[in-house]
Amino acid sequence: MKRWLTILTVVFAAVIAAPTIAYAQEIEAVVVEAQAEAGADMAATESAEAEAEEAPAVLDRGDTAWMLTSTMLVILMIIPGLALFYGGLARGKNMLSVLMHVFVIFCLTTLLWCFYGYSLAFSNGEVAGSFFGNLDKILLCGITMESLHGTMPEYVWVAFQATFAAITTSLIVGSFAERIRFSAVVIFSVLWFTFSYVPLAHIVWGDGFLAKDGALDFAGGTVVHINAGIAGLVGAYLLGKRVGFGREAFTPHSLTLTMVGAALLWVGWFGFNAGSAAAADGLAGLAFVNTIVATSAATLAWLLGEALLKGRPSSLGAASGAVAGLVGVTPAAGYVGPMGAIAIGLAAGLVCLWGVNGLKKILRADDAFDVFGVHGVGGVLGAILTGVFAAPGLGGTQGADFSIANQVGVQIFSVGVTLVWSAVVAFVSYKIADLAVGLRVSEEEEREGLDIRSHGESAYHI
Repeated sequence: MKRWLTILTVVFAAVIAAPTIAYAQEIEAVVVEAQAEAGADMAATESAEAEAEEAPAVLDRGDTAWMLTSTMLVILMIIPGLALFYGGLARGKNMLSVLMHVFVIFCLTTLLWCFYGYSLAFSNGEVAGSFFGNLDKILLCGITMESLHGTMPEYVWVAFQATFAAITTSLIVGSFAERIRFSAVVIFSVLWFTFSYVPLAHIVWGDGFLAKDGALDFAGGTVVHINAGIAGLVGAYLLGKRVGFGREAFTPHSLTLTMVGAALLWVGWFGFNAGSAAAADGLAGLAFVNTIVATSAATLAWLLGEALLKGRPSSLGAASGAVAGLVGVTPAAGYVGPMGAIAIGLAAGLVCLWGVNGLKKILRADDAFDVFGVHGVGGVLGAILTGVFAAPGLGGTQGADFSIANQVGVQIFSVGVTLVWSAVVAFVSYKIADLAVGLRVSEEEEREGLDIRSHGESAYHI
């Protein structure tokens, strides 16, 4: 069976490689021609750039409308998308607790983002450092209706980035679901958001050292997925396995809700990836297309691998494969061409399938909804492959002097920094929450279900 899987994987790679090579040759010819033309009118280009730098920022209504739409799409990813995806994977007695975790974390992190998160992540004045920004915009001070970020109102940019902070923290819920105290979730979320998400957003997207180093992360491979994935794995270890894990069948109580959640995640992800272009332009269009094709490729790759390994494809496999593709293409969405996105999607589908099966057994952690196996593993894969397929010779958008070897080195370094930073902050945050209120509910409460014991409610009355 493994031999057939290997053969089919090679066939898939060959199918993708042919158009990619042809496409690369075309791109190379275009690059050569463009370089010749560039030499002829270099002076005119420099003059135009100088004028553009002097010109004041102007509000663009099209860009603003797209960014407002993208913000709403990312909110759709979280509530209800992620909440329903996780809720369906839980057992029926814990459905409401999972929904509550996602819902409350969204409310909490969006407020913290406006209080101090935005300022520390994106204020880049003289006082800003390599790890944090400054407090110039704490409580959103100095931002008015006339303030612009690029061609959109700065308030729109604040809201858009707030949704990224919210979904990143919410993703961790899937690792410690069905056995954590609600109060511990709140304490952990505040600490981890403050000391992991905010600094990493600045380090990669603000004026931090990875940004200066040239790390490529278009929409959150490191800042969002690896960051959340490793934090979830640390939590799974510290909380321990659920009662009955390995002895009882922990089957999802509603794959229907999980499929609905996965569909909402996919739709919302267009705001996540294409919105990261920060404008309604060709870059947004490229990220949009890549989000379609990478996800489709990953879904089919996962289903093929599942059919070969287990004898049949499943709806859970389709949902998981789709999320794996979305995760894999996130850091690459605006840097690679469509054929590169398909290659990343195919790889993400197969590698994440191994992540939730083979790797999970090796790690021996009860990562309830496979946050690390999909988001952690898929984020690492996508971040590294971005350094490969961003090359112009492979259809990428980077310059002619782009070096795959150098960029892959930068990408690996950024992955390592994110893994270590987030793991350390997560460990300390969990320990503080444990000392304050205790991390885990009692065995009796866990067996009865967190819906009743933590919230006094039940999702279903049969």
